[in-house]
Amino acid sequence: MSLRPLLTAAAGAALFLLAVPGQAATAGPSETVTVAPAARITADGTVTLTGTYRCVGSTGPVFVSSSVRQDPSTTRYGVGGSRALCDGAVHTWQNTGKAPQDALKAGPVHVESTLLELEPRGGLPLPRFHAVQRQDVTLTQV
Repeated sequence: MSLRPLLTAAAGAALFLLAVPGQAATAGPSETVTVAPAARITADGTVTLTGTYRCVGSTGPVFVSSSVRQDPSTTRYGVGGSRALCDGAVHTWQNTGKAPQDALKAGPVHVESTLLELEPRGGLPLPRFHAVQRQDVTLTQV
């Protein structure tokens, strides 16, 4: 089963939530997501990002999603998504995705990684952000 439809739904729900006044998306102080300072890119544009996460208290499915952007472009490219286990322990994650050929190259990039739950509320899965990390990493050609 592909995670792409679920991540697309999560992103749409997140945008909806951000547009709804009075809804707060907060992460607990013990919930984290990190991104490793180095990432890989292959000749065909396949990017692999890694890191760690820790979360607690989920009632719905939780995902680690990631995207990458390289200056001077403002376009962000999704780099896969993976399921997360919110048991309070630190876990590793790895996401792989393919950007259009020649859209990204080895060098510095801006990465955003999100630990997002699709929490059931009133019959709808609404996003609950457990943690977000934005940082610069280095893409290395492999």
